[in-house]
Amino acid sequence: MDRPTLTPEQQAEAQRIYDVLRQAADADLRELAQLLAAKADADLFGATEFQARDAAHRIAAKALEAALQGRKKGGTTAPAAPAPTAARRRASRGGRPGSSKAPSAPSA
Repeated sequence: MDRPTLTPEQQAEAQRIYDVLRQAADADLRELAQLLAAKADADLFGATEFQARDAAHRIAAKALEAALQGRKKGGTTAPAAPAPTAARRRASRGGRPGSSKAPSAPSA
């Protein structure tokens, strides 16, 4: 994986993500380490491999969450105001027999 050149702001953001991720993923990393330590070499693939991948996916999800956490912009904190109500109901014009003018079929 190539490491991109980061601006000072991006370096600060990368450090923030790393700090959050290190704390958030600690339990997953410990669980993964214990899983691998408990298996013999012959048992590392198959079901154990899928368990390791699941742990890696949980860590990756936490990384994305940590990245988005600091990027949330403004937004509102108060609930949305209710929409204004209509002044009066409009009369319905649809559904009356004979109210539509359908084109007649051409005669042969």
